[in-house]
Amino acid sequence: MLPPLAMFLWGFQFSFLNPALAFLLVELFGATAAQVGGILAVYNISGLVGSLVVARVADRRSDYLRWVVVSGISALALAVVLFSTASLTVVVLALALLGGPAAGGVPLLFAQLRKAGGRPADVVRARALFSLAWVGGPPLATFLIAAFGARAELGAILVIASLNVLTALMMLRSERRPAATSGDRVGEDLEEEFEALGRAKIAVIVLAFVVLQASNSAAVTSMALFTTRSLGLGVEWAGITLGVSAGLEIPALLLVARLTERFPAWALVVQGCVVGAVYFTCMGFSVTGPILLVALQVLNAWFFASLEGVGLSLFQQIIPKPGLASSLFTNTVRLGGVLAGPIISIAGASVLGYRGVFAASGVLTVIGVALVIAVTLWTRRTRALAAVS
Repeated sequence: MLPPLAMFLWGFQFSFLNPALAFLLVELFGATAAQVGGILAVYNISGLVGSLVVARVADRRSDYLRWVVVSGISALALAVVLFSTASLTVVVLALALLGGPAAGGVPLLFAQLRKAGGRPADVVRARALFSLAWVGGPPLATFLIAAFGARAELGAILVIASLNVLTALMMLRSERRPAATSGDRVGEDLEEEFEALGRAKIAVIVLAFVVLQASNSAAVTSMALFTTRSLGLGVEWAGITLGVSAGLEIPALLLVARLTERFPAWALVVQGCVVGAVYFTCMGFSVTGPILLVALQVLNAWFFASLEGVGLSLFQQIIPKPGLASSLFTNTVRLGGVLAGPIISIAGASVLGYRGVFAASGVLTVIGVALVIAVTLWTRRTRALAAVS
């Protein structure tokens, strides 16, 4: 039970901190709106660089649990600083120096899962646990803030971070060293469709997922503006819509996990993106009221499950180093979030208004899936030529 518990607790920790960080910076540390943007950028850059560095070191030694402990200690130290200080300068330094190593914990857990012989279905199910934590984390965090104040939420993060360190230490202690070689046989169990990918092809896959993540992030971020400005509904419909989507993501991930036993990962990603393109098109041009708005979240949940669950599994299959694979995938989410900002600004100012954001997301989804298909065909052609020669 330790690995699933660890995945859930890490998801719970970040679901408490990340959505509320901007609010905490203003409420507790007196940051201005301009400062919040800069601080969040520093935090995200630190997470991007730190997770890659930690993954690189862990890959060299094929020792992931020990570095999960290091990431957990960094996250705990960050929580202690946030809880105990009132200085914005100290907070910024802590986010820059400790936020990076702390961000490596979740990718390393997925790397450990692959090292232990986990199949694609196991990866998707683990991702479902992470999503489950995000369903309950933000509402509980806002309840704590409303009932007991912002610093109470930091206290909760401190407790969760402590549990993460304890769980990681227990996993490290219980790991059987002879089983560490099972990671060498993972490639025999997983599909080998992309085994011969070169750096150029991997770069194209990473670019494809950055584009796909940007489409998803832009749509989610602009949902409140879309419901109020474009549909003329109350802002509560944005919360209902996002809540329904989040709730549907769990069964969607579990169903996709079953499908990974029958279909290759790239095919599941492609069909999920096709569903996503249909969703964005309907949102941009067909939705006029709350019923269709909520009903379409079935398509959104399927797109998310294919993108996040199967996408992570795909990265682990095409990149031989589990830590690097998981960290690169995680960072496509961060880079996609950065790209989503200009998309919302430009598309939201078009004649379509915030419907234009969904239309732009649909176009980006088509571009992303085209890149995935191109790499698939490219790889098959390379393998066919190699077989002939």
